[in-house]
Amino acid sequence: MNQSTKESGNEGEEIAANYLVQKGYEIVERNYFFSKGEIDIIARDPSNNELVFVEVKFKTNLEFGDPVYSVTKNKQRQLKRLAELYLYDKNIDEIDCRFDVITVLKLYNSEPVIEHYENAFM
Repeated sequence: MNQSTKESGNEGEEIAANYLVQKGYEIVERNYFFSKGEIDIIARDPSNNELVFVEVKFKTNLEFGDPVYSVTKNKQRQLKRLAELYLYDKNIDEIDCRFDVITVLKLYNSEPVIEHYENAFM
């Protein structure tokens, strides 16, 4: 039985969040919704105290290529707008921020392969 898209997305986000916590990141917020968009994970990087907006891409096959390629220019623009709205909404200013992408590839009956692309786009 196949997982729904939402269930698989949740699984990927859970794997990514656990990965970040293991690296020492503090998860500030998950699934921040504003209007028609969502930021999967907002975290704080302990090495430099940057606020990190994380897009998670989860795949169970490579039929349409590596998951990192699904973070299109349009998706990047949307995430930038959402990040600005988040900072405004939470009254945060004067903080360094960056955008990371975490891909999770979980092929049938195998351990997930996690790739973390720090500062993936500006």
